[in-house]
Amino acid sequence: MKLSGEQFVNWDKKAITLLGMSGVGKTRLACLLRKRNWFHYSCDYRIGTRYMDEVILDNIKSSAMQIPILRELLLSDSIHIVNNITVDNLKPLSSYLGKLGNPELGGIGIREFKEHQRQHRDAEIAAMNDVPRFIHKAHEVYGYDNFINDASGSLCELDDGEVFDNLAKHSLIIYIQATSEDEKALIQRAEADPKPLYYREDFLDIKLEEYMQHHSLEYAAQIIPDEFVRWVFPRLFYERIPRYEAIADKYGYTVSTKEIESVQTEDDFMKVISATLDK
Repeated sequence: MKLSGEQFVNWDKKAITLLGMSGVGKTRLACLLRKRNWFHYSCDYRIGTRYMDEVILDNIKSSAMQIPILRELLLSDSIHIVNNITVDNLKPLSSYLGKLGNPELGGIGIREFKEHQRQHRDAEIAAMNDVPRFIHKAHEVYGYDNFINDASGSLCELDDGEVFDNLAKHSLIIYIQATSEDEKALIQRAEADPKPLYYREDFLDIKLEEYMQHHSLEYAAQIIPDEFVRWVFPRLFYERIPRYEAIADKYGYTVSTKEIESVQTEDDFMKVISATLDK
């Protein structure tokens, strides 16, 4: 979708998709706007509550069944486990995605890891294909004037043109591009607190082989999970940048994290987007 600044301002029922790496400010913006009559559609929340809820719960229950007292209580229906995902707490989804490496250090094996990755990819595509329906629901069911799609940081990895055609048809795509300073800050943050990530399978295979050769490892179970995430994150980050840029060039527009950081109100947001469209 392509608009002028004036067309955007006068757009009666706005719908925006935010793209960018985790940490660039997508969710902060969406949370700010949802206080001002914007429906906040969180891709990760949709993935965790609609498309991966069952496998997440089964994984938790499988671990709990290894503990005799919990096994007894679960089998007798004396306790139950629920998936308490919220927009602000996606830990169950993140934990299920997991980290590759030594099981004794919290890692999971390569086959299981890749299966979790494939499940996430399928779920992310499905969640993005739900966007048009939720735009309609936001207006007709929930009574919101405007809609903001808080997309996952891995959206650029999907290699599914239909997803972007669909998003561009129904929403204005805005890519939040990190400044050089913010790039360094995001990488430092990821290295300080390594979190599970989604990787394209071909990227993972190449980087895994590179990592294991560099560290003289014979098999993936020897990997220290957090160390691999710290090593691979900068490589994944810079691999994703041209992908985001290509999507923005074809389907939408680009704003910087510096511009987004200045947004404190809905009016600020409107001015930044309007100015971006008129550049």
